[in-house]
Amino acid sequence: MTPSDPAAPAVPSVPAVPAVPAVPAGPAVPPVPGGRAAADRSSPVREALLDAAAELLVRHGYRGLRMRDVGEAAGVSRQTVYNEFGDKWGLAQAVVLRDNERYLDGIDRLLAEHDDLYAAVAAAVRFTLLTSAEDPLKKVVLTGAGGDELLPLLTTQAEPVLFTASARIVEHALGRWPDLDPDAFAEVTDAAVRLTMSHLILAEGPPDRVAGFVARMVVRYLGLPEPEEGGPGPG
Repeated sequence: MTPSDPAAPAVPSVPAVPAVPAVPAGPAVPPVPGGRAAADRSSPVREALLDAAAELLVRHGYRGLRMRDVGEAAGVSRQTVYNEFGDKWGLAQAVVLRDNERYLDGIDRLLAEHDDLYAAVAAAVRFTLLTSAEDPLKKVVLTGAGGDELLPLLTTQAEPVLFTASARIVEHALGRWPDLDPDAFAEVTDAAVRLTMSHLILAEGPPDRVAGFVARMVVRYLGLPEPEEGGPGPG
């Protein structure tokens, strides 16, 4: 451009594009204990801490549980316990979840032993009620020392336990009875788990009667035949 040429119009500056705000991450989906994620997380130190915490809970209840005592019993520092579980409540929840896994191991075995869904459900409920009645840790949670503090883990804050139990039972049962409607079975399993939990917390009636009631609810919801009167009960 020479001095005689008209000045070129100034090119307006392009306004800066505002930064796109980062999309907040959704809540992390808790790994299902017993699944691959939990297995990968498990370690000898974690198991030793859970063993120690369970024993101390049975002895002293939640109020008497000390993170330092758990670490000493497992041979690690108190800070290691905090690093693994966050706080005392997180530790107690992990203990209850692991205890729940042991119940689910027994339920898996019972489902595998029965060809009939009614008999399998009845046996699983009966096993849960009878075993929990003799479980020292369950007694601490429900009625023993510190029971009031721990009870929410099976009531108002029981979603991790309920979700884990329902998901694992559904997965196992649909593998054994693939003709079941998956959605309907998931719905009635959630109801059956919650009903069994309520009887575990507030026992009402003998375990055999409760087991039969829950099993009838499941098969009726699914439109399956019930056993004849006098037929095989929970086993």
